[in-house]
Amino acid sequence: MFELLFKYPASIFHKGKFVLLTPWPLWLLVAGILAAAALLYWHVRRNHGLLTGARPIAIWVLETSLIALILFLLWHPALSVATLRPQQNVIAVLLDDSHSMTINDSSGTRLSRAQAVLNDGLLKALGDRFQVRLYKFGTEPERIPKVEGAAGSSPATRIGDTLERVLAESTSLPLGAIVLLSDGADNAGGIDQQTISAIRRQSIPIHTVGFGREHSEKDIEVTDAVVPARALPQSRLTALVTLQSYGMAGSKTKISVRDGTKVLTSQEVTLKGDGVLQTESVVFNAGAAGPKSLEIAAEPVSGEENNLNNKITRLVNVQARKPRILYFDGEPQWEYKFVRRALDDYNDITLFGMVRVTQNKILRESDQKDNSELEDGFPAKPEDLFKFQGLMIDNAEASYFTPTQQQLIHDFVDRRGGGLLFMGGRASLSDGGYQNSPLADLIPVKLPPSKGTFHQMDFVPVELTGPGRESILTRLDENPARNDQRWKEMPKLYNWQEVGEPKPGATTLLNVNPGVKPASPMLVTENYGRGRTAVFATSGSYRWKMWLDHNDKTHATFWQQMFRYLVTDTPGQVTATTPKSMLADETRVPIRAEVRDKQYKPLNTAKVQARFLGPDGASATVELTPVPSEEGVYAGEWTAEKPGTYITEVIAGQE
Repeated sequence: MFELLFKYPASIFHKGKFVLLTPWPLWLLVAGILAAAALLYWHVRRNHGLLTGARPIAIWVLETSLIALILFLLWHPALSVATLRPQQNVIAVLLDDSHSMTINDSSGTRLSRAQAVLNDGLLKALGDRFQVRLYKFGTEPERIPKVEGAAGSSPATRIGDTLERVLAESTSLPLGAIVLLSDGADNAGGIDQQTISAIRRQSIPIHTVGFGREHSEKDIEVTDAVVPARALPQSRLTALVTLQSYGMAGSKTKISVRDGTKVLTSQEVTLKGDGVLQTESVVFNAGAAGPKSLEIAAEPVSGEENNLNNKITRLVNVQARKPRILYFDGEPQWEYKFVRRALDDYNDITLFGMVRVTQNKILRESDQKDNSELEDGFPAKPEDLFKFQGLMIDNAEASYFTPTQQQLIHDFVDRRGGGLLFMGGRASLSDGGYQNSPLADLIPVKLPPSKGTFHQMDFVPVELTGPGRESILTRLDENPARNDQRWKEMPKLYNWQEVGEPKPGATTLLNVNPGVKPASPMLVTENYGRGRTAVFATSGSYRWKMWLDHNDKTHATFWQQMFRYLVTDTPGQVTATTPKSMLADETRVPIRAEVRDKQYKPLNTAKVQARFLGPDGASATVELTPVPSEEGVYAGEWTAEKPGTYITEVIAGQE
């Protein structure tokens, strides 16, 4: 019916482009239709006679439609369809030459099947009608005279880059179409929007021919692993490992994390159903300072067809720096003493202590040789507070801090990117008036509106929440079951404080269970601005040390992990990032740097350089240029010529 009415099949209309062949402008057609419609409306309204209701309008619509159709036909409508011209247009045939094409499926390797398709008539049929250019491609396209020139030797498949190169080479040729033969295993980031736009702009069709099974009958694949990009020495880290398996439901495998030949951890997991993505949490120790290339792998299971996809590599930079934390306590108490002792056997973080012993007298315990630091009391200037990476406020009422200091604390988290911990006490949180101060915005809970929330000598147990079981902050043992048991056996807290409900986006890791009242959040964390905040609603955790064996490290372990939570992700004045820490056979490395002054405000007048140190000891320097639309941001690109691990140092100075 469609062809009877419109002469051509619907597929032609989808491919073609509608055009008007008359040289007259389109606006003239529109103007003519509008003028005719107005004239006919005047005529019908004046001469409708005995016609009433909708009849005059119906007549006007039909007459106007007829005039519009006649005018439209006068403009000579046509359908323009692009067709290839025999022996004039060029057809590019792209044959995947990557390692994955050598996988032996049931009927031979993928490459041999692709070569057979081309040799069994496809190339000849194309060559009889068009000019044919044959390419093999992996990391880049290469012209070959015959299909036997492809041997599956390329280490990567870059479909996007290959299409871009072929389009660029063919700008002076009448390229009519591209035929792509591949197993689709593109490990170079897919096809970017720029390449897609170029294909659309040139109206070049791409015909794909796929090879290989979608998945093996028996296979385990590590599809992803998420680990922190940076850590402090001896930190406990969590790797979130995502697996996918086929034909292995119910089987067991071991996930291991290796640093070179050293096994950092190994954990047994049970595989789920076919194609189901399962994520497992694996805890390991980061070890000593230095960049580490970690291999995260699933142990092969008997009968597995492909072991090459069982492992993945991730980079972790264990930083050799010594962050500082400012601990301000509103009165002398046991909690301060035992928290400081938690660092006795850990030298990678230092604590600067300030204890208010009277209303106008502060005891300072410096971690520096300069005994004059903060001799005037709590910092009132950004350069004094921002030299620290973490801040702890314990048992000090909100009114103790001036409005300027309260704003400074806010900027410390939001702008400087520091970590802030609020601790419970008789002058803390709601009992300290924080719910009515600007600092309430930083606290990850909605504080009760009135006082009387602090409960002294009300011994209560703590319990892990679901997120607490997964968090590294509350991981006392690497084994999840043993970690649960250790928390159940923890001594009761000496005091606790009601803190209200967690804010949206906050995470509750620990609860207290008073028994006579509903469970109340004890440890809550939240990301805020560039930094992070937490509330630990007690000043009685020292009982964990006093009531356990003197050799027990539980109290020290918890507080060391709390310190690391506060400071590990606190940025410096210069931070640098790349889109991916691991590049799979890619050579282009875009780098982005953010530069701030001593008050951590964006700096737009810096001179920024990135220095690259390669695996063979060779070095290179790249100048980074400002990004126009972003304050304090500089960007550049560098090309890595050889495989291996590269160390990058970004240096910024005032011009």
